[in-house]
Amino acid sequence: MGTAGPFGPPGDQPPAGGPQRSGLLDLLSVAAVLLDGEGRIVLWSPQAEKLFGYTAQEALGRFAGRLLVHQQDLDLVIRLFTEVMATGESWAGAFPVRHKDGSSRLVEFRNMRLLDDRGDFYALGIATDEEILRQVERDVALSTRLVSQSPIGLAVLDTELRYLAVNPALERMNGVPAKEHIGRSVREVLPFLDTDAIEAALRQVLATGTPLVDEHTVGRTPADPDNDHAWSVSYYRLEDPGGRVLGVAGLSVDVTDRHRAATEAARARRRLAMIADGTARIGTTLEVEQTARELAEVAVPELADIAAVDILDSVLEGRPSQTPGARPALFRALAVKAAYPTEAVRAADPPGQLTSYGADRLATRCVRTGQPILIAHVQRQDLARIARDPEAAALLARAGIHTYLTMPLISRGEVLGALGLTRARNPLPFDEDDLALAAELAERAAVCIDNARLYQGQRNAAITLQRSLLPDRPPHRKGLEIATRYQPAGTTSEVGGDWFDVVPLGADKTALVVGDVMGSGIDAATTMGRLRTATSTLADLDIPPTEVLRHIDKITADLDQYATCAYAVYDPHHAVCHIAVAGHLPPVLMRTGRPPELLDLPIGVPLGVGGVPFEEATFPLRPGDRLVLYTDGLVETRHDPIDERLALLLRLLDRPDHTLEDTCDRLLDALRDPDDPDDVALLIARAGNQGRGAGSDR
Repeated sequence: MGTAGPFGPPGDQPPAGGPQRSGLLDLLSVAAVLLDGEGRIVLWSPQAEKLFGYTAQEALGRFAGRLLVHQQDLDLVIRLFTEVMATGESWAGAFPVRHKDGSSRLVEFRNMRLLDDRGDFYALGIATDEEILRQVERDVALSTRLVSQSPIGLAVLDTELRYLAVNPALERMNGVPAKEHIGRSVREVLPFLDTDAIEAALRQVLATGTPLVDEHTVGRTPADPDNDHAWSVSYYRLEDPGGRVLGVAGLSVDVTDRHRAATEAARARRRLAMIADGTARIGTTLEVEQTARELAEVAVPELADIAAVDILDSVLEGRPSQTPGARPALFRALAVKAAYPTEAVRAADPPGQLTSYGADRLATRCVRTGQPILIAHVQRQDLARIARDPEAAALLARAGIHTYLTMPLISRGEVLGALGLTRARNPLPFDEDDLALAAELAERAAVCIDNARLYQGQRNAAITLQRSLLPDRPPHRKGLEIATRYQPAGTTSEVGGDWFDVVPLGADKTALVVGDVMGSGIDAATTMGRLRTATSTLADLDIPPTEVLRHIDKITADLDQYATCAYAVYDPHHAVCHIAVAGHLPPVLMRTGRPPELLDLPIGVPLGVGGVPFEEATFPLRPGDRLVLYTDGLVETRHDPIDERLALLLRLLDRPDHTLEDTCDRLLDALRDPDDPDDVALLIARAGNQGRGAGSDR
């Protein structure tokens, strides 16, 4: 059996580690004084020594009134003491006392009568400095008012992170009554918030004592379960004056309006950045497919997880777009872009594929009405109207597509196609801001696609005209083997006016012509056709090359055009070649057994200048010798000096080929880039025996 402790029976032992101290009594420094029935001091606490200045030896046994009370207050004190001892009624109040140092201090007293086990009465006085007590009272009152009336939410949690108290403001923020907070954790009260992060922050403050100030959290509470709110929260560790950790306090300020404003500002900046990015990146070429790819790449991933660009086939064919009405719409897919690998890409039409979409499909409705379609929250039945077929709809469902937006591509009042946007990983549904942003990008892209479409139509017409004006195959000529090529400019530029010709003359002679009309497009091709016809007609007159150029010069000037030309006449019977050049690059002569060389000829002025005579040069062209005529598109670039390019041409020609056709192909492969901004005409003639003759063209 245990023995009784000083405070009760054995079962009432203090907790392990000793009793918990409260710092409040230490702060008040409460003094205790015990008087016998006659008013003599029989007990004197250390706090009394501090409060009144007298040691226990100085105070014990003396009358308290004479020691502590001023003479003028002594009668009152004796009367109050007598009443307490006689009636047992306690007395409380502030009373001035005399300190040992002679000063007077106002002290708050609580006096009560005590009875011991022998029936004797004693008077117990409990006292504290009145100024300290009033300060504590003011602090408590102020704290109570602040907590109850503050618009800032306040919570106090214990060291186990369970609510001890919440103020009315936090009740309103959380939408949970105060009594339903007490004893519960944040996770239990507010499960919709990121409670893991909140509790981790609270534990950090408890462990370190370092406050966390102005942390932001976003979520929903029962106060407004349908909308996100944002809060600025601060956490502080609570300690008593002795340093014992009591728990943690949390302050919450609803900053939803500021958060929404900042979010809107960020979205506005993002929209402006995307529009600027789209302006810079969309329409870098005059190619429809490339422009469609650029649109899809700008939209992903900032605006959508997946973007698809589909154009009405009638538009690509150069016909006016037809409103589908109740009929299906025939689309050609031009671009698909995804932010990450996903099977939803397989639900989109692969670029280049022609697909018919029924009248009930959203893409068909979009191009029929010319209006965007936004489905913020896609349901399973919506997928059937988005996808081309049930299999594609199943792919979209498995990929998690949850929001959809399709925007018509309209230029000059004509609907060209549609931009389709979807999201899966991005949890936010498309909204009106996304709709406005997609409209900006689609408007920019539609104009660029339309320009590219019109340009390609004109370019195709110019190429068709150009090719129709060039000879299909050079004629077979005695003692001369000929190979020719014509290659139009790259897709980003218009067709030029380059041409070549092989004209049979009397006495087995052959005129070899290469020319280049300055400018591009259909006008240049038309001028080229006129000059080629005139050159061929003049060649039939069998006049010297200088005379041919003189007449062509006048015709070119009358057309208000300029052109360059190299005109050569080969005589197989004398194995010589007569040539005149009008502002053209020098031909290359390749003699058997010798390295290729640029002919040193009088270059002359371009055709169309007028009034400047041309000069003729004559050189031998024996069997096996080759003459290479070309336009500047073969060798000129925007970045390389012309001398370096001509030197490269000579090095390329200084390699044996089986045929002239092989030489033509090798020159074009080595010297031409698919996006070169100029077209090129190339003619290679090889002299042979008079009994041989061959010609071909590709």
